[in-house]
This record gives sequence, structure tokens and C-alpha cells, in this order.
Amino acid sequence: MAEPSAFKPDDSSSLHSIGHDSAVRLHDSHDSSPVQHREQHAGDDWPLAANDPPQADLQHQDHPVPAPVPAAFHDHDPYDVASDSGIDSGSLLGDETDTLASSIMNYRIENGRQYHAYRDGAYWGPNDELAKEILDFAHHMYLLTLDHKLHLAPIKHPQTILDVGTGTGIWAIDMADQYPSATVIGTDLSPIQPEWVPPNCHFEIDDVTLDWTYPDEHFDFIHIRELFGCIPDWDFFFQQAYAHTKPGGWIEIVEHSVQPTADDDTMGPDHFYHRWGDTVVEMGEIFGKSFTIWNEAKERLEKAGFVDVVEVTYQWPMNGWAQDKKLKNIGRWNQLRLHQGIEGFMLRLLTQVGGWSVARAQVFLAEMRRELKSTKTHAYLPGTVVYGRKPFRS
Repeated sequence: MAEPSAFKPDDSSSLHSIGHDSAVRLHDSHDSSPVQHREQHAGDDWPLAANDPPQADLQHQDHPVPAPVPAAFHDHDPYDVASDSGIDSGSLLGDETDTLASSIMNYRIENGRQYHAYRDGAYWGPNDELAKEILDFAHHMYLLTLDHKLHLAPIKHPQTILDVGTGTGIWAIDMADQYPSATVIGTDLSPIQPEWVPPNCHFEIDDVTLDWTYPDEHFDFIHIRELFGCIPDWDFFFQQAYAHTKPGGWIEIVEHSVQPTADDDTMGPDHFYHRWGDTVVEMGEIFGKSFTIWNEAKERLEKAGFVDVVEVTYQWPMNGWAQDKKLKNIGRWNQLRLHQGIEGFMLRLLTQVGGWSVARAQVFLAEMRRELKSTKTHAYLPGTVVYGRKPFRS
């Protein structure tokens, strides 16, 4: 595979620019390899009981083995992928449907990690097996944080639900189980969702930074989680969300800071966590996609026209330093998530956006892993859940 093209600072849409902008519907199968449907529901403690600490080994593999390229792609006509992909090419929008299908199911390998090919470079994270595991860790952490609630917005009898940036699709699947009369749609740039899902749950490949193609006033509830570093223009994004929400419908955005902080003197001005947070924010600024939406969401939702906007704050300790039982448990999960996931979070940003060498980036990541082991620093990531309602017509 060819080396990735150089990042252009004035291109805020992607690391590797590509012209496709069509939404693609994934029907009954969503992955080239069979994946069993997760039997995870809103009240389950997955993968461990809520008060049990993670038992996984924290020894990180810096270069996990990526999933092999399916044999069908080696000597395969790139314009004939429908039989392998599980995507109905007849549902693809636009004239270059077969080329689009190929770009969706293919992927890019960088520094031993696998990344999506559709809208190549628009997202900084990998989509390999380790990355999917980290996303599901985060889902479990959000369940613990919100006391096993999938949302805080006071929705009642929703019929149409949109999960923007669905990732592995685990939240959308849980919502489809919780609201069986609703149609739940999850969108993402990567077709990494399970093959077997509830019949009222569907996944689509889409870039939500572009004009949305859904009907106006269509959704009862729009859910957004961990899209930090993904959206070049949040005001435009929320305008799109407002237009496609039904009057009286709700929107909810769940985000957290990338800059650790502490309420005591255990994190001095020279602590590595400050350099870490400043570096992530700087990479986002160069990339043209901010990592600070967690403390901007309330104001931006109100600016878009939503009313009854509520902001709920939460904390994710960096490890198990907290005395509070719930926070200690969340902190240990966060330590595991960060220890195993920071390469995926940061490697592409540091090398493609920041211009760092891989060696320099790995040293930086190793410093973070070392700090994560210290419970002397009482640091945490602040976060917010912000929800609001679209006004009824007067």
C-alpha cells in the first residue's frame, strides 16, 4: 500500500482528502467477517461486574497485529466488491457506486494500525480490533457514569433515533433493544458494526460534517458521543441537527476533556499531564477539528436554537486513586482504556498532523503510560452530558 499523503494544514476535512460525500446504507450484514451480536443491554455490567476492577493485563502492545486483508481483495477487481462486502451496491448514492463501495470496505495501514478508507483521514483513530475493543470499554464507562442509563434526555416513546458517529454500534444496539418500537440508525465512516443486530437497528456509512441527507424534522432523538476532534464546524453541525430534529424532539451530546486536571496540589505546573493535554489540543487546532467541545456544547446548542438545555458534569479519574467506590471503578477502567488505547488516540495525529517521527511519538506515549500507573496524582478528565429540545411550533 502506498504511503499516506502529506497533511495539508488548510484542509480541515481530512488527513487524506477524498471526494466522496454519499451516505451508504448497510442492510442486514455490516462486516466482511461474521461477528456475533453482543448480548449487552443497558443494565448489564459488561465485560465485568460494575464494582469489579478490570482484570486485563496492562502491558501494552505498541504494534498490535492488524486484521489481515481479505483474500478477495488481493487479486480482486476493485470495481466488483458487492459479493464480498455485505453492502447492497444498488443502495449506494451517486454515479461512482462501485468505486465508493470499494473505498468503504478497503482500509489503510499506517504504522501497524488499520484506518478507514472512506473519507480517508477524516478521523484520527484506527478501526482495527483493538480500537473497537477500546470503544466498547468507553461504552461500559459511560454506563457506569450514568448509572446504566443510555441517555439523560427525557425522551418518551421515540420513533426515530439517530446515533451520530456510532463506532461499533453498541449504543445504537442497546437503544434498539430498549425502544423496540423505534427505528435506530447509526452512522459512521467505518463499517465495523456487528452483523447480527436487532431488526429495528440499521447502520449507514456517512460523513456528518457534510450536508445531512435525511428529511427535515425527522428524528425524535439525536445522540452524539465522543466526536471531539471530528467536526470542523460545530455550529454548522448543530444547525444540521436542529433542521432534522422534530419539533419537541431532543438532542444529547456526551463529551469529555482531553486535558487532565486535579482539584488539589498533586498535579503541579510541570506535570506531564499538562504537556499531554496541551499537545492534544494543539493537534486538534492544526487538524482544524477541536477537542474542546465538552465545555462548548451548551452554548452551541442554544445558539443553534435548542431550548431547555441542561448540562450535567462528570469526572473520569485517570486511574484508581479515588476513594469513592464508583469513581475508583471508573478510574481503573479509564486507566485500562488509556493505557491500551493512547496509541490509537494519538499516533496518527502526532505523525500526520504534528509531523513527529514515530520514535518521538512512541516515547511520548510511553511517558503517558508511565504516569497512568501513579495514584499519587489525583487527576481526572472532566466531561459533560448536554441535552436540549427543539421548540414546538408556535
